[in-house]
This record gives sequence, C-alpha cells and structure tokens, in this order.
Amino acid sequence: MTIKLSALAAKLGLEYTGADRDIAGVNTLEKAGPDDLSFLVNPKYLHQLETTKAGCVLTSGSYAAKVPCALLSENVYMDLARVANVFARPQGCLEGVHTLAFVHPDADVAETATIYPFAFVGEGAVVGSDTVIFAGAYVGEGTVIGKGCILYPNCVVMGGLTLGDNVILQPGAVLGGDGYGYAQTPFGHMKIPQIGTVAVGDDVEIGSNTAIDRAALDTTRIGRGTKIDNLVQIGHNVEIGEHCLIIGQTGIGGSSVIGNGVVLAGQTGVPDNVRIGDGAMVAAQSGILGDVEPGAKLAGSPAIPAKAYFKAVGVCTPKLPELFKRVKNMEKELAALKAAAGVSDE
Repeated sequence: MTIKLSALAAKLGLEYTGADRDIAGVNTLEKAGPDDLSFLVNPKYLHQLETTKAGCVLTSGSYAAKVPCALLSENVYMDLARVANVFARPQGCLEGVHTLAFVHPDADVAETATIYPFAFVGEGAVVGSDTVIFAGAYVGEGTVIGKGCILYPNCVVMGGLTLGDNVILQPGAVLGGDGYGYAQTPFGHMKIPQIGTVAVGDDVEIGSNTAIDRAALDTTRIGRGTKIDNLVQIGHNVEIGEHCLIIGQTGIGGSSVIGNGVVLAGQTGVPDNVRIGDGAMVAAQSGILGDVEPGAKLAGSPAIPAKAYFKAVGVCTPKLPELFKRVKNMEKELAALKAAAGVSDE
C-alpha cells in the first residue's frame, strides 16, 4: 500500500512540513527507508534523527525542525497507532461461512459473519455481524458473540458465555473453562461444578493462551476496553473493571475485584478475595497480600509502596555486600576484644 503524505495527513487530521511524497510503510528511525514514515516518541532516540533515512518523521512540533519532512502530532504514540492502522493488513482471506465449518442448525449467525473451516459453532449460539471466527475456534452452545469480534485460530469460548462488540481473542485464548474449585473430603478432592458464566464487555482484547475461568455460581466479568496480555490466568468470579491493563503471566485469584483503570504489570500475583481500587498500578513481579487503595502504586513481593520499594532495592541492596563485610570485620574485632578480656561466649 502506498499513500501520499498529504492524503495521510488529511485522513488523520494532522499537519505536515516539507514536500509531499509517497509513504509506503512505517518503520523505526534506524531501519526506515526513503518511502517510510518513522516516528520519535522517546527523546532518548533523538540522536537518530541525524542519521535516519526516513522520508518523513511523525513527531511533536518541537522536533520538527530537525528533519526535512515531519508529520506533526501532539500525541505521537496515539497517532503512531492510527498510522499503523492505515497500513495494517487484516488477517484472513475468506468471507462467509465455509462449508467445512460446523454451524449447528439452531445457531444464529449474521449474514456478514465469517466462519473459517474446522471452526465449531454450537446449538443456540449467536454470532453478530462482521464477526470473524478463524479455523479451529470453538463457540459453545448458547454463547452470544457481538458485532465486529475476531476469534483467532484455536480460541475456545465455552457454552453460555457473552462477548460484547469488537472483542478480540488472540490465538489459543480460553474463556469459560471450569474454575478451580474442589472440596477436600476423606475420599480425596471432590470437584465442585462450576455453573456460572463469563461476560466480556465491548472493545476487550484477550491475549494468546490466556485463560478466563467461568464463575462457580455467578459471573466472571471483564469490563469494557480492558486489554489482557498473553498467558494471564483469571480465576472464577473475578471482576475486572473498565480500561484495565493486565500484563503477561499475571495471575488473579478467584473472587477478586479489580477496579477501573488498574495496571497489573507482568507476573503480578493477586490472591483470592482481594479488592484493588480504581487507578492502582502494580509493578512487575509484585505479590499482593491484601486490598489495595485506589490510585496506589505498589512494587515488590510482598507489595509495598513503590517509592519505598525502589529506594530499598536501588539504594540499599547494592550496599549489602559492603555491609556484610563490615559486620564480619566487627565480629572479628569483638571476638579479639573478648579474648583479650578473658570473656567467654558461654
């Protein structure tokens, strides 16, 4: 795809400097060629403006004078996403319901939906308009999928679930598997049937190989606009608010409640029955022990206020070897003083 810079600027509602030219793609400052649009988001790459071969650079006005051609933005990262969407090629090459897909006669599939070979749509399922279900995906009985959704290959959406509009499930995501519920008995661990459901709001994206368990009795909920990374585990009856960011390898225990706009960085551990307030941010590899106040910033395991944690790790930890050496020397001096004074350790 090639587009004139003037047309791209008009499409995005932005202004540009320099001569109009053809733009054929997007790349980094280091690797962009004369037909590419590049970008400057992080000032630490400012020096690359001097050597880049990019035909045009998306940047804020303060840096525009440093390049012959600039696409001007007040929010470079957001506009980079908009530019990338212009050049992105959607996955897939089919339209309609393929003859090798299984669609139950009692399923309700919109005329504009696309279902690839070897996908399964169960009895009573509803598939909204412009939704695409790729090969190997499973949609269980009675599940309702909204408009404009994408279920990439080998996704599983078990029976009785609800997905809103514009939901994206990356390959291998599993929604509605049984929650981890067992009763301990003299005869072993007795499985507790998980008879609840999962409800996913509009504009949610769920990463590859992420598992969201169905509720034991009620509903596991994922709020509108939340983005969940790969390899995340969300337990039964969890409620996640709107516009949260849940990063890879995070685990959220059953019945926990996550507020709106919460960020849980990679490998965060959240136990059962914890409440995390709106706008809280938890750093990578943190272990939550109890409820978290709205707006809190935590780090460490167990998690403590982030400023205190980074001060301890950044300032104190590097000094531990020298502190250990000093303590050992003090122990030797103390032992020598005791010996000179004839004092026994007993």
